[in-house]
Amino acid sequence: MIRALLPALSVWRRNAKVWTKLMRVSMVIQFGEPLIYLLGLGYGLGQFIPSMDGLPYLTFLASGLVMSSVMNTATFEGMYSCYTRMDPQKTHQAMLATPLRVRDVVLGEQLWAATKGCIPCVALLLVATGLGAITALTALLVPLVALVAGLAFAGFCMPIVPFARSYDYFSYFYTLVIIPMFMFSGVFYPLENLPPFVSALAQLLPLSHAVELARPLVIGHWPDDVAVHLMVLVFYAVGGGYLSIKLFERRLMD
Repeated sequence: MIRALLPALSVWRRNAKVWTKLMRVSMVIQFGEPLIYLLGLGYGLGQFIPSMDGLPYLTFLASGLVMSSVMNTATFEGMYSCYTRMDPQKTHQAMLATPLRVRDVVLGEQLWAATKGCIPCVALLLVATGLGAITALTALLVPLVALVAGLAFAGFCMPIVPFARSYDYFSYFYTLVIIPMFMFSGVFYPLENLPPFVSALAQLLPLSHAVELARPLVIGHWPDDVAVHLMVLVFYAVGGGYLSIKLFERRLMD
Protein backbone atom coordinates (compact mmCIF):
# COMPACT_ATOMS: atom_id res chain seq x y z
CA MET A 1 0.00 0.00 0.00
CA ILE A 2 2.73 2.45 0.99
CA ARG A 3 4.75 1.50 -2.09
CA ALA A 4 1.72 2.23 -4.29
CA LEU A 5 1.47 5.71 -2.74
CA LEU A 6 5.11 6.62 -3.33
CA PRO A 7 4.56 8.05 -6.84
CA ALA A 8 1.66 10.16 -5.57
CA LEU A 9 3.78 11.35 -2.65
CA SER A 10 6.34 12.65 -5.13
CA VAL A 11 3.61 14.88 -6.59
CA TRP A 12 2.67 15.91 -3.05
CA ARG A 13 6.29 16.75 -2.27
CA ARG A 14 6.65 18.84 -5.44
CA ASN A 15 3.57 20.91 -4.56
CA ALA A 16 4.75 21.33 -0.98
CA LYS A 17 8.13 22.67 -2.12
CA VAL A 18 6.45 25.23 -4.36
CA TRP A 19 4.11 26.25 -1.55
CA THR A 20 6.98 26.93 0.86
CA LYS A 21 8.13 29.71 -1.47
CA LEU A 22 4.70 31.35 -1.31
CA MET A 23 3.62 30.35 2.18
CA ARG A 24 3.57 33.83 3.75
CA VAL A 25 0.99 35.20 1.32
CA SER A 26 -0.87 31.89 1.25
CA MET A 27 -1.18 31.77 5.05
CA VAL A 28 -2.63 35.28 5.19
CA ILE A 29 -5.34 34.34 2.70
CA GLN A 30 -6.15 30.93 4.21
CA PHE A 31 -6.05 32.07 7.82
CA GLY A 32 -7.32 35.65 7.57
CA GLU A 33 -10.90 35.07 6.47
CA PRO A 34 -11.89 32.45 9.08
CA LEU A 35 -10.13 34.48 11.78
CA ILE A 36 -12.22 37.53 10.88
CA TYR A 37 -15.36 35.41 11.08
CA LEU A 38 -14.26 34.00 14.42
CA LEU A 39 -13.48 37.36 16.00
CA GLY A 40 -16.20 39.40 14.31
CA LEU A 41 -19.09 36.99 14.72
CA GLY A 42 -17.83 35.23 17.82
CA TYR A 43 -17.43 38.39 19.83
CA GLY A 44 -20.01 40.48 17.96
CA LEU A 45 -22.94 38.10 17.83
CA GLY A 46 -21.66 36.43 20.97
CA GLN A 47 -22.80 39.49 22.90
CA PHE A 48 -26.37 38.84 21.79
CA ILE A 49 -26.21 35.03 21.55
CA PRO A 50 -24.44 33.89 24.70
CA SER A 51 -25.01 30.22 23.94
CA MET A 52 -25.94 28.01 21.01
CA ASP A 53 -26.98 24.38 21.30
CA GLY A 54 -25.71 24.34 24.89
CA LEU A 55 -22.28 25.79 24.02
CA PRO A 56 -20.84 29.28 24.34
CA TYR A 57 -21.36 30.81 20.91
CA LEU A 58 -17.64 31.45 20.43
CA THR A 59 -16.95 27.75 20.99
CA PHE A 60 -19.84 26.71 18.74
CA LEU A 61 -18.64 29.01 15.98
CA ALA A 62 -14.97 28.09 16.32
CA SER A 63 -15.69 24.37 15.92
CA GLY A 64 -17.63 25.06 12.72
CA LEU A 65 -15.13 27.51 11.25
CA VAL A 66 -12.29 25.06 11.80
CA MET A 67 -13.95 22.65 9.37
CA SER A 68 -15.15 25.33 6.94
CA SER A 69 -11.56 26.58 6.68
CA VAL A 70 -10.57 23.06 5.65
CA MET A 71 -13.31 23.08 3.03
CA ASN A 72 -12.37 26.46 1.58
CA THR A 73 -8.65 25.75 1.44
CA ALA A 74 -8.93 22.21 0.06
CA THR A 75 -11.55 23.33 -2.47
CA PHE A 76 -9.44 26.26 -3.68
CA GLU A 77 -6.40 24.02 -4.01
CA GLY A 78 -8.38 21.23 -5.66
CA MET A 79 -9.92 23.58 -8.23
CA TYR A 80 -7.91 26.73 -8.96
CA SER A 81 -4.41 25.52 -8.15
CA CYS A 82 -4.96 22.10 -9.69
CA TYR A 83 -6.32 23.70 -12.86
CA THR A 84 -3.29 26.01 -13.01
CA ARG A 85 -0.97 23.03 -12.95
CA MET A 86 -3.09 21.16 -15.49
CA ASP A 87 -3.70 23.83 -18.12
CA PRO A 88 -1.78 27.14 -18.00
CA GLN A 89 1.44 25.70 -16.56
CA LYS A 90 1.15 22.22 -18.17
CA THR A 91 2.80 20.78 -15.07
CA HIS A 92 0.69 17.64 -15.16
CA GLN A 93 1.68 16.96 -18.74
CA ALA A 94 5.33 17.30 -17.75
CA MET A 95 4.78 14.86 -14.90
CA LEU A 96 3.25 12.35 -17.30
CA ALA A 97 6.44 12.46 -19.37
CA THR A 98 8.04 10.66 -16.39
CA PRO A 99 7.04 7.20 -15.11
CA LEU A 100 4.14 8.84 -13.23
CA ARG A 101 0.63 7.91 -14.31
CA VAL A 102 -2.53 9.97 -14.27
CA ARG A 103 -3.75 8.27 -11.10
CA ASP A 104 -0.49 9.19 -9.35
CA VAL A 105 -0.91 12.84 -10.34
CA VAL A 106 -4.56 12.97 -9.24
CA LEU A 107 -3.95 11.19 -5.94
CA GLY A 108 -0.96 13.43 -5.25
CA GLU A 109 -3.10 16.52 -5.89
CA GLN A 110 -5.84 15.18 -3.62
CA LEU A 111 -3.38 14.44 -0.82
CA TRP A 112 -1.82 17.87 -1.14
CA ALA A 113 -5.21 19.63 -1.08
CA ALA A 114 -6.11 17.73 2.11
CA THR A 115 -2.77 18.54 3.70
CA LYS A 116 -3.09 22.20 2.87
CA GLY A 117 -6.58 22.21 4.35
CA CYS A 118 -5.13 21.10 7.69
CA ILE A 119 -2.93 24.20 7.96
CA PRO A 120 -5.67 26.80 8.70
CA CYS A 121 -7.42 24.17 10.84
CA VAL A 122 -4.45 23.92 13.18
CA ALA A 123 -3.95 27.69 13.17
CA LEU A 124 -7.58 28.35 14.09
CA LEU A 125 -7.49 25.71 16.82
CA LEU A 126 -4.51 27.49 18.36
CA VAL A 127 -6.22 30.88 18.20
CA ALA A 128 -9.50 29.53 19.59
CA THR A 129 -7.57 27.86 22.40
CA GLY A 130 -5.81 31.13 23.14
CA LEU A 131 -9.20 32.88 23.30
CA GLY A 132 -10.46 30.26 25.75
CA ALA A 133 -13.06 28.87 23.35
CA ILE A 134 -11.42 25.43 23.25
CA THR A 135 -9.97 23.71 26.31
CA ALA A 136 -10.52 19.95 25.86
CA LEU A 137 -7.60 17.66 25.07
CA THR A 138 -9.80 15.75 22.63
CA ALA A 139 -9.45 18.77 20.34
CA LEU A 140 -6.06 17.30 19.43
CA LEU A 141 -8.03 14.78 17.32
CA VAL A 142 -9.60 17.51 15.19
CA PRO A 143 -6.65 17.73 12.75
CA LEU A 144 -7.18 14.03 11.99
CA VAL A 145 -10.80 14.79 11.17
CA ALA A 146 -9.56 17.71 9.07
CA LEU A 147 -7.30 15.41 7.05
CA VAL A 148 -10.15 13.03 6.21
CA ALA A 149 -12.44 15.97 5.51
CA GLY A 150 -9.80 17.56 3.29
CA LEU A 151 -9.63 14.39 1.20
CA ALA A 152 -13.42 14.47 0.94
CA PHE A 153 -13.57 18.13 -0.11
CA ALA A 154 -10.84 17.58 -2.69
CA GLY A 155 -12.70 14.55 -4.03
CA PHE A 156 -15.88 16.63 -4.08
CA CYS A 157 -14.48 19.42 -6.27
CA MET A 158 -11.68 17.92 -8.38
CA PRO A 159 -13.98 16.08 -10.85
CA ILE A 160 -15.05 19.42 -12.32
CA VAL A 161 -11.47 20.51 -13.10
CA PRO A 162 -11.12 18.49 -16.35
CA PHE A 163 -14.22 20.26 -17.73
CA ALA A 164 -12.87 23.76 -17.07
CA ARG A 165 -11.62 25.92 -19.93
CA SER A 166 -10.89 28.96 -17.78
CA TYR A 167 -10.90 30.05 -14.14
CA ASP A 168 -14.36 31.58 -14.58
CA TYR A 169 -15.80 28.07 -14.79
CA PHE A 170 -15.21 27.57 -11.07
CA SER A 171 -17.23 30.63 -10.08
CA TYR A 172 -20.46 28.75 -10.79
CA PHE A 173 -19.48 25.82 -8.59
CA TYR A 174 -18.25 28.06 -5.79
CA THR A 175 -21.35 30.27 -5.84
CA LEU A 176 -23.95 27.54 -6.31
CA VAL A 177 -22.42 24.78 -4.18
CA ILE A 178 -19.62 25.86 -1.84
CA ILE A 179 -21.20 29.04 -0.44
CA PRO A 180 -24.60 27.38 0.27
CA MET A 181 -22.79 24.45 1.88
CA PHE A 182 -20.85 26.93 4.03
CA MET A 183 -24.04 28.70 5.12
CA PHE A 184 -26.29 25.66 5.69
CA SER A 185 -24.05 22.95 7.18
CA GLY A 186 -24.17 23.82 10.84
CA VAL A 187 -21.23 26.22 10.98
CA PHE A 188 -23.20 29.19 12.32
CA TYR A 189 -26.27 27.48 13.83
CA PRO A 190 -27.58 23.93 14.37
CA LEU A 191 -29.02 22.04 11.43
CA GLU A 192 -32.21 21.58 13.45
CA ASN A 193 -32.97 25.28 12.96
CA LEU A 194 -33.29 24.80 9.21
CA PRO A 195 -36.40 23.66 7.31
CA PRO A 196 -36.46 19.86 7.17
CA PHE A 197 -35.74 19.60 3.44
CA VAL A 198 -32.76 21.97 3.71
CA SER A 199 -31.41 20.06 6.72
CA ALA A 200 -31.78 16.78 4.82
CA LEU A 201 -29.94 18.22 1.83
CA ALA A 202 -27.14 19.55 4.04
CA GLN A 203 -26.63 16.07 5.46
CA LEU A 204 -25.87 14.78 1.99
CA LEU A 205 -22.87 17.13 1.78
CA PRO A 206 -19.48 16.58 3.43
CA LEU A 207 -19.19 19.77 5.52
CA SER A 208 -22.07 18.96 7.86
CA HIS A 209 -20.51 15.59 8.69
CA ALA A 210 -17.10 17.14 9.28
CA VAL A 211 -18.66 19.66 11.67
CA GLU A 212 -20.60 16.94 13.49
CA LEU A 213 -17.31 15.10 14.10
CA ALA A 214 -15.30 18.14 15.17
CA ARG A 215 -17.75 20.01 17.39
CA PRO A 216 -18.04 17.41 20.19
CA LEU A 217 -14.26 16.92 20.22
CA VAL A 218 -13.56 20.56 21.04
CA ILE A 219 -15.61 20.25 24.23
CA GLY A 220 -14.29 16.88 25.33
CA HIS A 221 -17.11 14.64 24.08
CA TRP A 222 -17.00 11.72 21.67
CA PRO A 223 -19.15 12.37 18.55
CA ASP A 224 -22.34 10.43 17.95
CA ASP A 225 -22.67 8.27 14.83
CA VAL A 226 -18.92 8.42 14.13
CA ALA A 227 -19.10 5.57 11.63
CA VAL A 228 -21.85 7.27 9.60
CA HIS A 229 -20.01 10.59 9.41
CA LEU A 230 -16.74 8.91 8.47
CA MET A 231 -18.44 6.77 5.84
CA VAL A 232 -19.85 9.86 4.13
CA LEU A 233 -16.45 11.58 4.12
CA VAL A 234 -14.69 8.45 2.88
CA PHE A 235 -17.32 8.06 0.16
CA TYR A 236 -16.56 11.55 -1.17
CA ALA A 237 -12.81 11.03 -0.81
CA VAL A 238 -12.67 7.64 -2.54
CA GLY A 239 -15.54 8.12 -4.98
CA GLY A 240 -14.45 11.61 -5.95
CA GLY A 241 -10.85 10.50 -6.31
CA TYR A 242 -11.81 7.61 -8.58
CA LEU A 243 -14.06 9.81 -10.71
CA SER A 244 -11.31 12.44 -10.93
CA ILE A 245 -8.83 9.86 -12.22
CA LYS A 246 -11.19 8.81 -15.01
CA LEU A 247 -11.98 12.39 -16.02
CA PHE A 248 -8.37 13.56 -15.84
CA GLU A 249 -7.36 10.64 -18.04
CA ARG A 250 -9.73 11.86 -20.73
CA ARG A 251 -8.46 15.45 -20.48
CA LEU A 252 -4.74 14.78 -20.15
CA MET A 253 -4.51 11.93 -22.61
CA ASP A 254 -6.32 13.77 -25.44
